[in-house]
Amino acid sequence: MSPTLHDSNQRMSQIAVHNGTVYLAGQVPADASQGMRGQTEQVLARIDELLAQAGTSKQHLISAQVWVTDMAAFDEMNAAWDAWVAPGRPPVRAATEARLARPEWKVEIMVIAALPEG
Repeated sequence: MSPTLHDSNQRMSQIAVHNGTVYLAGQVPADASQGMRGQTEQVLARIDELLAQAGTSKQHLISAQVWVTDMAAFDEMNAAWDAWVAPGRPPVRAATEARLARPEWKVEIMVIAALPEG
């Protein structure tokens, strides 16, 4: 069975679904004028939208990869994450400091989720 791809252009897809698993592309903020927490909240809201489009939600997260541009702002990212993540359902997660594709972006998050059974 081939993956189903959504929101695709010539370079990439935002969503790939394969064998009951949903893979999202790395998500970045739409409004880069905000600080780390605001940018993280935007990214998490976009993740919610994409997961819903794929037929799942943050309650079914399996893993997350987080890139921040400055570990000095790591606590701000975590404050937004902790307020967002489903209680009692945190995915496995890795976070690292990295230079992102645009200098105004402070955070990028990529997640994998399961499709609900039934």
